[in-house]
Amino acid sequence: MAAMTDDQGKPLFPSFFMGGFECSTHRRHDGRRLDLVASTRHDELAEEDYAALATHGMLGARDGVRWHLVETAPGEYDWSSVLPQMRAARAAGVRVAWDMAHYGYPDFIDPWSEDFVESLARYTAAFARLALEEEGQPPILCPVNEISFWAWAGGEVAHFNPKAQGRGGELKQQLIRASLRAGRAARAAVPGTRIIAVDPLIRVVPLKPEDAGHAEAYTGSQWQGWDALLGQGWPELGGGDDGFDVMGVNYYWNNQWEYQGEKIEAGDPRYRPFRELLVDAWQRYRRPIFLAETSIEGQPRAPWLRYVCAEVRAAMRLGVPVGGICLYPVLSHLGWDNDRYCPNGLFELEASGGRRPCHGPLALELRRQRAVFETQMRGSPVPEDPDALPILAAALGELEEERRARDAGRRATRTRSA
Repeated sequence: MAAMTDDQGKPLFPSFFMGGFECSTHRRHDGRRLDLVASTRHDELAEEDYAALATHGMLGARDGVRWHLVETAPGEYDWSSVLPQMRAARAAGVRVAWDMAHYGYPDFIDPWSEDFVESLARYTAAFARLALEEEGQPPILCPVNEISFWAWAGGEVAHFNPKAQGRGGELKQQLIRASLRAGRAARAAVPGTRIIAVDPLIRVVPLKPEDAGHAEAYTGSQWQGWDALLGQGWPELGGGDDGFDVMGVNYYWNNQWEYQGEKIEAGDPRYRPFRELLVDAWQRYRRPIFLAETSIEGQPRAPWLRYVCAEVRAAMRLGVPVGGICLYPVLSHLGWDNDRYCPNGLFELEASGGRRPCHGPLALELRRQRAVFETQMRGSPVPEDPDALPILAAALGELEEERRARDAGRRATRTRSA
């Protein structure tokens, strides 16, 4: 089976479990620029953050280069914003896959223009050379994070930049062209650079029989980015076998939903097991694959990890060579839309004395899962975990009951006030 390896056949990351730092830098629909690296203080606390990853056995990571801070003028690069992260990771012995464009770009670049494609390529090649100097080996890069999601959020519903509506397909093709050009430029600059293509795995189901075609098309759209990068779709964009080396799949609690309806949660009879989605991805591309993002908010954090790990092991038994699981975000953060606190990480946001509080139940589950995967990878049999799904479903049910009670309380308060 294919594995996540470098050009010398060594594992791409030193550990199976990894941690990912939220690094979005897009402009919201209201024009405000987000910078999650800054708002989580990951830029200030990089040494502590990476040391904490290593302490919990995570020697692989995802992190981001903030393009808008690096390219201060066309073709001029200031790496001071990312060097602390790079050096902290190396000091902790953590191997990082770097996002080059995590939804954001410099304001002087028109995302619909050829300049966007060329600028991303030049900047990515320049970073690859820097990474070789700093890390001592060719880098692991994701030129464009979540092509399909960005195309929908930025090109279809104007949720964030470039704030277009009804142009999702056009933006998706532009991002594909940019990713291809950037990946090839990085490899030309530093042979041996590994390219990761990351997008969500989703499933949409119809509520009404007449919506079946729409739901199927929506589900099928998840493959367009990966297809085009490999030249299996939109051949005019120039994709080919070098489009990416490793497939990163993102999967959250809300990645399955009704067409124009509600989310479908684990435990619902319509919910398709995650293992089957992994099998679909592997059979379609036969590329090394890893779980690049997964998390949930609140108390179900530990049950969610247990469920995901049980499904990954099941997929591996079915022949899917999953090369790793990345807890993303590993650090809780402020929400994109309203700065609300999103408690979804292994580590909480606020630091005291340079140390961030750890979510105890998730840390214990991570330790348990590391041991289980180590047993499986040694070739010893590991039984199925039939309790993982019921425990998660129960945790989600408790959260839903709490939400309904809060909503009822708010309605009652409003009624009394009126």
